[in-house]
Amino acid sequence: MSSFTKSQSLAVRHQHGPLMVLAGPGSGKTTVVTKRVQYMVQEYGIPASSILVITFTKAAATEMKERFLRLIKEDHTNVSFGTFHAVFFSILKLAYGFTAGNILKEEVRYQYLKEAVERLRLEVDDESEFLAGISAEISLLKNERISLNHYFSQNCSEEIFRAIYTEYEEKKQRARQIDFDDMLLYTWELLCKRPDILSAWQKKFRYILVDEFQDINQIQYDILRLLAAPEDNLFIVGDDDQSIYRFRGAKPEIMLNFQKDYPAADQVVLNDNFRSTEQIVEAAGRVIRCNQTRFAKEIRARGGEGPPVRVLEFADQQQECIYILKELKRYRECGKSWSDTAVIYRTNTQPRILLQKMMEFNIPFRVRDQVPNLFEHWIARNIFCYIRLAMGSGQRKDLLPVLNRPKRYLNRECVDDETISWEHMLAYYQDKGYVCDRIEKLQYDLKMLGRMGPFAAVNYIRHVIGYDDYLREYAQFRRMKDEELFELVGELEESARLCKTYEEWFEYVERYREEMEQMRRRQQEVKDGVQLTTMHSSKGLEYEHVFILDAAEGITPYKKAVLDADLEEERRMFYVAMTRAKKELTVCCARKQGSHELAPSRFLQELRGLEQPEAKKARPAEKQVQMTGSRSGQSGMTDGRREYYRKRNPLEKEMERIRTRRKGF
Repeated sequence: MSSFTKSQSLAVRHQHGPLMVLAGPGSGKTTVVTKRVQYMVQEYGIPASSILVITFTKAAATEMKERFLRLIKEDHTNVSFGTFHAVFFSILKLAYGFTAGNILKEEVRYQYLKEAVERLRLEVDDESEFLAGISAEISLLKNERISLNHYFSQNCSEEIFRAIYTEYEEKKQRARQIDFDDMLLYTWELLCKRPDILSAWQKKFRYILVDEFQDINQIQYDILRLLAAPEDNLFIVGDDDQSIYRFRGAKPEIMLNFQKDYPAADQVVLNDNFRSTEQIVEAAGRVIRCNQTRFAKEIRARGGEGPPVRVLEFADQQQECIYILKELKRYRECGKSWSDTAVIYRTNTQPRILLQKMMEFNIPFRVRDQVPNLFEHWIARNIFCYIRLAMGSGQRKDLLPVLNRPKRYLNRECVDDETISWEHMLAYYQDKGYVCDRIEKLQYDLKMLGRMGPFAAVNYIRHVIGYDDYLREYAQFRRMKDEELFELVGELEESARLCKTYEEWFEYVERYREEMEQMRRRQQEVKDGVQLTTMHSSKGLEYEHVFILDAAEGITPYKKAVLDADLEEERRMFYVAMTRAKKELTVCCARKQGSHELAPSRFLQELRGLEQPEAKKARPAEKQVQMTGSRSGQSGMTDGRREYYRKRNPLEKEMERIRTRRKGF
């Protein structure tokens, strides 16, 4: 125990009763958990079979078990390591005789939901996104134990949601299948209704340890409380500042209220960060202290001194990406591995420009989250249908998707052949003059589109044909903000601006598709590549150098974050991204995203300490955060060094051309 800090030793040596361990980033919490289990077995003589260690992913449970086996120098243990679902399913197996065959596979779950949507004859353009939303709501309903009759859907009307939910449950029950949410719900119901079964499990698992406790949801916590009683040997480890899964039902307030539920619970704070430099720890601390709902803690850096945290502002995303590529090349030339570096962003749509540049300059990379192809979105497919029709396509498959986008009150049966016959369509509606007017208007619009360039055409489709009106109606049906759809079609419009003809645009789209496909194939081959990841997926990881992309208002914090609780979660995500860095952290902000001007993120002000002047007075020795901005006209790079990079780095010429005007390089 000599290598442990005082707080780590306190956590490891804890024996009976509830204990909450607040474990900051890089504080060695996994080591503490595994070492405590070893201490319980070898020092306190607690039977290994009475210890349960729960975490959230199978990979984390496996890693913890392997670490423990290395500690005790054995190849087997009776300590139970598992996820919530694995542990709870083992309870259901004994009670109900379930087998793995009773677990509903994810693809079957979506098939059931899809069949329900088809039976209701819903016209849903973003089907996969819609089904994912409905699936998430079903999980929320069960995990929060909300009555179906009292639930208001976020994806569609209550009537539609209830119909989908009811059909899904009926299909599942007829097949005698349970989904992952049922595992939790059925376990809770079983333990509440059968005190004899509850008592048996309480006697088996007398000591329960929970990792990543900040990510727990209500039903998981309720089951834990049942299992831990009456001895309440509940050892929880987590960091309320890293709770970033509220959208999955996680409730950070459960951890914040733990000592109210267990007044006898002790608290240990692991406030030594062994991962990051002082500059990174202090900058991240300035940001997270702006959250009001949290445990106050002062994290100490044990990673030594390092360079200042850089905050860089660029005129647009092109300049931002060129700078990042240039820095990546520089790291590589210094003999460092590509995989030592990560680029972290808020949403998986952000790195599109960066990916194109990385492929262009042959920089290997690995993407942890799938990056959606803008041109495969249903809105893009609609726009392309209009353009193909304008280019002379007579195919039914090009007309049907836009037949009523916007609404023209046309029936699909009026196009009864694979080839479009406008005469047949007019004859079909000969007794409805107002519909014939719409058909003739569509013909006229297509003729006009045929004379335009791509950018003008998208604008015409949106504002003259009325596609934006359709998007407003669709957003209302899907209970989403129409601005989300307008942003996407705006991005599509911007991509068309660069092309003079439809053929040129379609060539660009096809080339982009091929590059994306090539990128996906390369992922399997890349052994050493720059890591690209969202803030959510970066949790638990660490890198020598980290770039945070697009730290601008509307991106981080995300535009949907309006309530205080949402903004605090956004700040926690930014904090998680910052604390992935071990030695160097660079936060980038592009003032222009496409055609939109964006303000720098409020988190940059907090990082600089401008909203906490009293904190800076209290810590006069704080390391200064290196700043840049468009207001600076100084380069800070010596002529000799600039000449060196011009020779060594092909990106330098382009960097010189776009002039990011930063200082302190």
